[in-house]
Amino acid sequence: MNAALAMSTGRTADHEKPEQTHSHGWGAVWRNPQAEGGLVIHRDVRSLAESVEESPLRSVRSDFLAIHVRHATLEHHRGPDFTHPLERVNSDPAWYFMHNGYLPTVHRRLGLPASTFDTAEYFQYIVPGEGSRLDPDETLARLRSIPPGGLSANAVAVNRERAYVIHWSPEENPFPRYFGMFRLNLPDALVIASEIIPELSPAAEWEPLKPEQILEIDLDSEWY
Repeated sequence: MNAALAMSTGRTADHEKPEQTHSHGWGAVWRNPQAEGGLVIHRDVRSLAESVEESPLRSVRSDFLAIHVRHATLEHHRGPDFTHPLERVNSDPAWYFMHNGYLPTVHRRLGLPASTFDTAEYFQYIVPGEGSRLDPDETLARLRSIPPGGLSANAVAVNRERAYVIHWSPEENPFPRYFGMFRLNLPDALVIASEIIPELSPAAEWEPLKPEQILEIDLDSEWY
C-alpha cells in the first residue's frame, strides 16, 4: 500500500509524460479463499492519498494483491463506472481487469461504430467469455491486431485461479518509460509495478519486464 501511495502521489515518477500524479480514483483486488468467489475487490473514486485510511486495505493479509491508481486519459472517463477493477461476474469464473493505457481503436475489433470506454472494450476483446486461462500466443496476436492509435495495453486480469500480467505497447508508443513494467523478487514476495519503487528496494534490484510479455501466476501454486 505504501508503494502504491508513493507512485500515486508522484514521488517515484521517472518518465517522459507530464502527468506525475494519479488522482482519479483507485481500486484493488485480492485473494481471500474464505470469500465467495475467492476474491475481494475495493473501489474508491477519490485519490488513494485521500481515502486509503478509510479503506480495508491496511488490514488485508493476502498472498495476492493488485492495486490500480488512475490518471484518466479523458475527463469524462471519471467516476464509479470507470474505476478499476472492471468486473465480469456473469461468467465462470468471474474476471477482474485493470488497465494502464489508452486504446481508442480497440472497439473496431468488436465491430462497434464508436468507443464508449476503451478499457471496457479492451477487457471484452482480450479476455475470453469462457474458461480461466489466457493463451499467451493468441493474446499477443490479438494485441498486435488492434488498429493503430493506442498507447498501451498494460493490464492485470484476475480470476479465482490465475492472474495475468500483460505488458504490451505498440511500436509507435511515444512514452516507453511511462508504460514500462518492472519486476522485483523479494525473499517472500514477487512484486510487479509500473514504476520502480525505491521504498521497496533499490533501483538496481528491479528488472524491467520484457516487451510483449504475458506473465501467468497460478494463485493456487505452492510457488505462490
